[in-house]
Amino acid sequence: MKLFNITPIDRQLTAAIQAKIDNLNKPKGSLGRLEEIALQLCLIQQSTEPSLAHPCHLLFGGDHGIEREGVSVSPREVTWQQMINFTRGGGGVNMFCRQHGFKLRIVDVGVDHDLSRMPGIINRKIGWGTRNFRYGPAMSDDEFDRCVSIGADLVDDCVAEGCRIISIGEMGIGNTSPSSIWMHLYCHIPLKDCIGAGAGLTTAGLQHKYDVLRDAVERFSRYSSPITHHPSPITHHLSPITYFAGYEMAAAIGAMLRAAELHLIILIDGFIMTACALAATRLYPQAQDYMIFTHCGDESGHQLMLRNMGARPLLNLGLRLGEGTGALCAFPLVDSAARMVNEMNNFQDAAITKYF
Repeated sequence: MKLFNITPIDRQLTAAIQAKIDNLNKPKGSLGRLEEIALQLCLIQQSTEPSLAHPCHLLFGGDHGIEREGVSVSPREVTWQQMINFTRGGGGVNMFCRQHGFKLRIVDVGVDHDLSRMPGIINRKIGWGTRNFRYGPAMSDDEFDRCVSIGADLVDDCVAEGCRIISIGEMGIGNTSPSSIWMHLYCHIPLKDCIGAGAGLTTAGLQHKYDVLRDAVERFSRYSSPITHHPSPITHHLSPITYFAGYEMAAAIGAMLRAAELHLIILIDGFIMTACALAATRLYPQAQDYMIFTHCGDESGHQLMLRNMGARPLLNLGLRLGEGTGALCAFPLVDSAARMVNEMNNFQDAAITKYF
């Protein structure tokens, strides 16, 4: 696997940053979470003047072999149909990217459809959907490594354009299934509590999904070594990450790790991207320093996974669209935090008595 040099955030500037925030012309702590976000932005960039220049959004698409087991109410062709829709500007992700000034890159990593001639889609196809992990690994170690490199390379492209903040989304019917399994295995939460309705499964559909995923986990457990809390980033054979991932999820992990390595601000979306963040931090725990968790969605167990990671999401809007839309919706709050620390006057310059 591609190795990353991800260092924990250097916190030596904490006192200086906090002093600047506390001396803005407002009661101490009166801007609540915005002050916490501002501190994190400054620490990530090692500056008392954080920049959100050239925000970029990566959207990775891929299909899942487990979808063949009927674990999603949406058919797999919706993946490629939506990917084409995104090129025409008609998706939720398009609307929010336009609204908040994000440059959108749409990337085919493993969609089960030929999109190679579709203008507006970056062709990085590894395969025509993953294999069915009910019966064996979804992908090989080599395929996983290639996906990680694809995600990392696309982050490099964004940084070359001046990007300082990045969000990541996905399009892949069936990807709540690997997300639920990662949550179960890494957070030690009962599988039933990790499985939700996805795009709208019925009660019977939820039970079927549970039965399928339970079978997959049992097969995995028979052929894998015991799970460690932080598997080595070098040896990941039969790790839960490789065994269950979708191509688009593996690429997202690579993007997160490279973004952390480059000290970018990373906006983490809903259930799927939180699961990818969970996997990424099992490889490199220090990557979480660079992540802002933006939204707690309606998918069952998402709040439990966030709590397990010690993450506090900014929003809870009941979103379950995916695509990275929750991260994009939260961007104005992050922007407000940056503007607060960059643009608000302090007591001395405003000639206001500091009363605390």
